[in-house]
Amino acid sequence: MNQEEGLTAVDNIVTQFNTYEDFLDSQITTVDLYYLEDEGLARQLVELGYRGTGEVVKREDFEARKAAIEFARQAERTLKKTLTSASKDLQDNFLKALAVREEDNRNGKVSSVIFIRDKNSHGQEVSGYIDYAHRLKTEDFEVYFDGKKRLLPRSTDLSFYNWDNHLAVWNSSPNYQVIADNPAGLLFKYKRDRKILNVDPKAQPGDNSTRIPIQTNLYIQAVIFDHISRRKT
Repeated sequence: MNQEEGLTAVDNIVTQFNTYEDFLDSQITTVDLYYLEDEGLARQLVELGYRGTGEVVKREDFEARKAAIEFARQAERTLKKTLTSASKDLQDNFLKALAVREEDNRNGKVSSVIFIRDKNSHGQEVSGYIDYAHRLKTEDFEVYFDGKKRLLPRSTDLSFYNWDNHLAVWNSSPNYQVIADNPAGLLFKYKRDRKILNVDPKAQPGDNSTRIPIQTNLYIQAVIFDHISRRKT
């Protein structure tokens, strides 16, 4: 049995029994109890592998997997509680696209970069690239999913450009390094796997990345780039 099969067997046992003693008891037969006349001794023999009708599992392995599974369940419940898009009646395609990606961006399975071009509150046309996962961690998206505010690029995002006054700003984030001096145009290097995301609409976005234009009534233009990291953790 390889390591993966062993873990699967332990997981099956852990999810089936509440305690290690319950597992040991399941391995003890009426014949064992008849001859041994001691439940505690019977449990010890099962734990040592001398008695039992099934898989031999050490106490420390059982308790470690039990704790790991419970931790994963708690983390999943906590994540579901933190999804600000949950139970929202979203009408626009852009907000629906953000909602679909929220959980994966929060847990690191996907890293999305959002391009937005529209006019700000002063009537100035602005555009920029937003690190969605970073923004989710640093601000409350409730106002966006509720439609109280529109998500717009800021001068603190990966890139920001004001088409009226020609202000151009670039900032690396915890997830991406900005490469602004590239002859081919603006590039973002994902720090986790060091893959390059190319946001040029005429070029391929890069390894494990996709470019998805969003048809929306909220903005002049909206595009979402999704990057899936293949680096093993």
